[in-house]
Amino acid sequence: MGKFDHHFKMNEQDAVEYSKEVLHIFNPSSELECKEIGDGNINYIFRVEEKDTGKSIIIKHADITTRSNNTKVDPIHNCIEAEMLQKEYSLVPEMVPKVYHYDPIMCCIVMEDCRDYKNMRHELCKHKIFPGFAEQIAHFMAITLMGTSDLVVPIKEKRRLQEKFTNIDLDHVTERLVYTEPYLNSEGKNVEFPPNKEFLEKELYEDNSLHLEVAKMYDSFKSDNQCLIHGDLHTGSIMIKPGSIKVLDPEFATYAPGGYDVGNVIANLIFAWANGMATMEKGTEKENYLQWLEESIQRIIDIFRDESLSYLNENTIDLMDKTQGFYQWFVNGIMEDTAGVCGLELNRRTIGLAKVEDITSITDEKQRIYCERICVYSAKEFIMNRHINYKQGADYIHTLKRAAMLAGKSYDGEL
Repeated sequence: MGKFDHHFKMNEQDAVEYSKEVLHIFNPSSELECKEIGDGNINYIFRVEEKDTGKSIIIKHADITTRSNNTKVDPIHNCIEAEMLQKEYSLVPEMVPKVYHYDPIMCCIVMEDCRDYKNMRHELCKHKIFPGFAEQIAHFMAITLMGTSDLVVPIKEKRRLQEKFTNIDLDHVTERLVYTEPYLNSEGKNVEFPPNKEFLEKELYEDNSLHLEVAKMYDSFKSDNQCLIHGDLHTGSIMIKPGSIKVLDPEFATYAPGGYDVGNVIANLIFAWANGMATMEKGTEKENYLQWLEESIQRIIDIFRDESLSYLNENTIDLMDKTQGFYQWFVNGIMEDTAGVCGLELNRRTIGLAKVEDITSITDEKQRIYCERICVYSAKEFIMNRHINYKQGADYIHTLKRAAMLAGKSYDGEL
């Protein structure tokens, strides 16, 4: 019985041995180097490199507990992630790393190393601009979401996909962190920024009308198997370089409302916008950065809507679904969900456990208060008015600017 015939938590040396004994990707006589580069809450990420040639791979390894707090988790999510990467690769191969191997015993995904790409969140925190991003991510979402929906996938195949992507443990994480704890704080796990504590509690814990709308979206997430979503599509899951993106980490993949992915992308660009508003000095650099983000938000919404309609028009298989006006109704529903989920993501990353660097890296107290309040004020508008106001990308920018004005007035009159 070999070392890798049963599951255990690997370290760097184990990953080197695994590469030699199991994968056979490198020359058997080559010297290999390994570094663990993961910074997430769940998995271990090893980069294994052939020293002489520089050839490298990524091994993403799951244990039976999370790496952040040793909470038990079924490593089946790792299998789901491998399947999802392969599914996305079949639809948009230029935007997803190629999977070379999946090992269900060691719970390892072996994939292409996108080392010439940068983590998009880190780059946005440096206020960098990436022309063309809106077109790229909008195309990715239109194809992967519409291409896995009932309108395109035959019903028997759709049912098989739903069974394959039943993601019980991580769905529960989403339900708790996104739809429950930011509003009820039932187990006292939320961590508020102390100077903003009373504001956050008032706006999120004490607003029953907000809770009602969140409960409606929570019910939809649990019951509407509309599209196969990435499930965690934020800027930290996007690797980027000029002219190209790679979408990673779909371990939360599940069937749910399609607007979940789109709303997450928009919310995380809003974090970048709020950071820029709060921290950048007045001047051309700030104006250009904020303008690019605003244009990106608008274009993602508008391009996604238009590409989705075009894709459905060309690929829908059911005759009844081809009824005039149905595509528009279907996509309009996704746009409503997009606005609502955008608000959910903004709130949960502001008050919940899984905060974002865009906010936490702000060291000046007033700047951080301002940034957080932009996020929460706009989030509540997105959630409460999702059925009315957010059909076009420009609608998001109007809300953002109103939220920034309100945030500036709400703390000692000015910031």
